[in-house]
Amino acid sequence: MKKVLIGVAAVVLLLAAGLAAFVLYRNHQSQDVHGSSTEEFVTTAEPTPPPAPQPKIRWPMYRFDPSRQANAEKMLVQPPYNHLWFFRAGSLLEFPAAAAYGRLYFANAKGTLYALVTKTVKVKWSYRAHRCTAASPAVDNHTVYMTFMNKPPCNATRSGLDGEVVAINADTGKLRWRLHLGPSESSPLVVDGVVYVGDWNGKVYALSAASGATRWTFQTGDKVKGAVAYAGGRVYFGSYDHHVYALNARTGKLFWKASAQQRLGSRGTFYSTPAVAYNRVYIGSTDGKV
Repeated sequence: MKKVLIGVAAVVLLLAAGLAAFVLYRNHQSQDVHGSSTEEFVTTAEPTPPPAPQPKIRWPMYRFDPSRQANAEKMLVQPPYNHLWFFRAGSLLEFPAAAAYGRLYFANAKGTLYALVTKTVKVKWSYRAHRCTAASPAVDNHTVYMTFMNKPPCNATRSGLDGEVVAINADTGKLRWRLHLGPSESSPLVVDGVVYVGDWNGKVYALSAASGATRWTFQTGDKVKGAVAYAGGRVYFGSYDHHVYALNARTGKLFWKASAQQRLGSRGTFYSTPAVAYNRVYIGSTDGKV
């Protein structure tokens, strides 16, 4: 009996030691890396210059440029700011507009995409998807690209939900093409005639901007809710599978995959859209960290 008790005690000690080692290992992995509070970040790498926007396109997509830096210094409006006009969209406006051809393009939460003439504050056209919406449109070559989620209720979690991405004539509001996919709140990225979006099925799509034909898809382990960023021939995005991905923009081939910090409990997921600058990818996580 005494030998049995000694054996049990030894097993308990080994388990306790193993648990302690695991906790220390995870704590070490989850230690934050802090920058200096007194020295400015300096790098020898030059930032990737954003492509020049097309004539009459003032703000082509979410965060302005493909690298998602929102770098539009020459267009900044200086204070003081005055109220000029307002427009009643009839529902929540969660994401910012794209601006082109003297119009603002934006969608409300009920799935109505508007083309609003800024001088007259009149609706040039509207497209009613009757779907939940949480994204900004992108404008390129007189075409508006927009993603939509499932039909109401917007907080639905049942399986079988679907969404769509559409291409619409920016001047007339006529539908050019539509592609059904999983619910998508991924603001479209348009680069060199290709549209990149993600969906709740964990896929990222590269689509022909002209026809909507699928160039390639890439499957992750969970929802892709944020938008895709582009720099130097690669696309970058985060997934709810705790990872950030870098793919070849032309082929969809994986270059690398990084993960959220390991820690006790669940790891963070990636809901935000990355920004790319100085050969680095910056992205926020649901664990409260960048």
